[in-house]
Amino acid sequence: MSDLLRNIDARTKLAGTNKLEILMFSLGKDLRTGREETFGINVFKVREVMRIPEITRAPEMPAAVEGMVSLRGALVPVIDLAKYIGIEPEFKPDIMIVTEYNGHTQGFLVRSVDNILRLDWSSMRVPPAMLAAEMGGLVTAITELKDKRLVMMMDVEKVLSETGHFGTDEMIFNAVRPLGKDNRTVFFADDSSVARHQIARTLEAMGVKHISAINGRQAWLELSKIADFADSSDRPLREFLQVILTDVEMPEMDGYMLTRKIKADKRFNGIPVLMHSSLSNSQNEQLGRSVGVDEYVPKFEPQKLSQTLARLLAN
Repeated sequence: MSDLLRNIDARTKLAGTNKLEILMFSLGKDLRTGREETFGINVFKVREVMRIPEITRAPEMPAAVEGMVSLRGALVPVIDLAKYIGIEPEFKPDIMIVTEYNGHTQGFLVRSVDNILRLDWSSMRVPPAMLAAEMGGLVTAITELKDKRLVMMMDVEKVLSETGHFGTDEMIFNAVRPLGKDNRTVFFADDSSVARHQIARTLEAMGVKHISAINGRQAWLELSKIADFADSSDRPLREFLQVILTDVEMPEMDGYMLTRKIKADKRFNGIPVLMHSSLSNSQNEQLGRSVGVDEYVPKFEPQKLSQTLARLLAN
């Protein structure tokens, strides 16, 4: 199964092309609905795919956390995605997808994996409100295959946050220091509701105004409107916003493409772009730099985010 994940170097060339590759997987047929849904996860976040090893049960863990497995000497938490979503699969999971987010490794139990699909982020749409509500906000993007199957991108950050992996309590936000400067505004884009909430909490603790978008395309439209207004007012754009913060993975337009558009528009000269991502591999940071990103900060670390923003906003 590791053959699915070869040629990673070739995949790094996708940065700035608005393309991605996703590993498709299934949780099995839901006995309650009779349906078998297809989900996707970015290949960059997948370390390996394997048969489920022996799991050591652990007490006082969330219901969806099956326990821990030992992988090359490291203990890795294991999450049963069917249990987390609340479906009743016909058969037990057979496969574990080992993923890495922000330097954290975890295993996701699934029924089966399909193949790797290369597609354009523009074909990944924001899920309809009905589907978003049905899935409890778990799906961040959706696309339709030629065989009419729907592939849903799962908000893994939401899964990890709600199973205690990226928990941030009040003490962390309380430790964020106020900026102490007026008239500072940050524009940020992220498709994850969990990430947007944490960014907003960080900025509010800093006393910084903010504007947000749920994907790169919406962000670019809103940023263009702000730039047009600045032009019509004969005022520099820096009077309206001072930092742009973007996620990498977003439907319709990813953070790499958004950054390229910003850096190609002279009106945004002098406004730094800060990439905020759970793609923690150093290679991904280099990809961000290659399209013009000024700074790179990992997700779910409010103090690091606030310190970086404070430095950028102080100028």
